[in-house]
Amino acid sequence: MYDSLDGHKKVNEELENYMAKAKKNNNTEEPIEKQLWKAADKLRKNIDAAEYKHIVLGLIFLKYISDAFEELFDKLKKGEGEYDGADPEDKDEYKAENVFFVPEKARWSYLQSKAKLPEIGKEADNAMDAIEKDNPSLKDVLPKVFARGNLDPTSLGGLIDLVSNIALGDAKARSADVLGHVFEYFLGEFALAEGKKGGQFYTPRSVVELLVEMLEPYKGRVFDPCCGSGGMFVQSEKFVADHRQFNIMS
Repeated sequence: MYDSLDGHKKVNEELENYMAKAKKNNNTEEPIEKQLWKAADKLRKNIDAAEYKHIVLGLIFLKYISDAFEELFDKLKKGEGEYDGADPEDKDEYKAENVFFVPEKARWSYLQSKAKLPEIGKEADNAMDAIEKDNPSLKDVLPKVFARGNLDPTSLGGLIDLVSNIALGDAKARSADVLGHVFEYFLGEFALAEGKKGGQFYTPRSVVELLVEMLEPYKGRVFDPCCGSGGMFVQSEKFVADHRQFNIMS
């Protein structure tokens, strides 16, 4: 049995050294998503990319919905303006704002506080179960793969700390954008790592952008019968926003 605290410390030191070297060796600092990918890939060890993607992307998604939850939670707790008298633990408040409700023991802050423990894998799986239970639309969608024997708890803890630093220092409003960008970048890298099979779940961004430009979705609804990561919808929204801005300027 390893000393989980020492092991976790060692992983953090390795990641910090790696990130420091990356900054030092580049006149132009690498984009944050590339730095994160290299650090996350280092923690992968012998886990197959097809399996590892569920671990990494699952954690990024959890951080994403937890950040959105915490932002609304703070507003409800302050109870100012339209939130006067609101209960921050009332699920209906979040449903009304199209925000997933995240139970206390599934919130990112709770998970991060348990990152150094040997049972962190079980905690992460429990978090996913709890979120699915409180959000029926996510039933059987989230990965419960964190307690598997081939995933070292120390590496998982290091990965949680790594994801915790995404958008660190940025305003909460930008946090979601940064997380989304990192998620998309990681999808592409996993597709490359898997080779042929990677194309089954990811279409390169450049291809999606071209399709959207050809479709010109100025009005109506976008239907994607082969929806995977939702890239077509993201690029369609970006297309509309960009052209709306162009029309205002002209």
